[in-house]
Amino acid sequence: MSPINLSIDCVVLGFDEDQKLKVLLIKKFINEKNDYQHALPGDLVGLNEDLLTGAQRILNSLTSIDNLFLDQFSVFGDPERTNDKKDQSWLKMYRKEPKERVVTVGYIALVKMEDYIPHASSFAIDAEWVELNKVSSELAFDHNLILNNGIEYLRNQLDHELVTNLLPSKFTLSQLQNLYEILLDQKLDKRNFRKNVSKDILIIKTDEKQQGVAHKPAHLYTYKNSEN
Repeated sequence: MSPINLSIDCVVLGFDEDQKLKVLLIKKFINEKNDYQHALPGDLVGLNEDLLTGAQRILNSLTSIDNLFLDQFSVFGDPERTNDKKDQSWLKMYRKEPKERVVTVGYIALVKMEDYIPHASSFAIDAEWVELNKVSSELAFDHNLILNNGIEYLRNQLDHELVTNLLPSKFTLSQLQNLYEILLDQKLDKRNFRKNVSKDILIIKTDEKQQGVAHKPAHLYTYKNSEN
């Protein structure tokens, strides 16, 4: 029976100032001709590592990002997940046994993009934030599936405390609603949304308003634990 390798792939999502949800991807060469592809940050787990420690190390080794709260959301074990020609081409460059089976564990994190500036390292030649609707349909391995499952996991876990991890420390209700609409992939009624937010004791209206905007400045809100 051939060995089964264990890897970890990280779905790191950030919300930018333009109210666009982005995912952190790395770029890597897939052959000696310097052809490349994008991928989620991922690699094999060390023999003596627990999964969470491995996830944090892998993310840091490829993107230089550290100290994220990572949540395990699924396992991906299709025996064919590494057999695509382009993926085998990369594996032959970095693995002694490129045809060995690899099962991967998905971890997900939500961050304020302003707090995390990625820098590529290890076998990653670049690390960048990519808008979700501009992500290639041909990511490495089954990373499109992993990304989609991560988004679906978020949709099932959504609450105000979770999504405010993606927002600035002070945000408008329009920003909050827009983020919900992006994650849920549906339009929400503005009046009902704001009515529900007003009932949430963890969302606090500040005395501050937007600055430097052409339209009437909106009130800024904060999540209770961020400043209180």
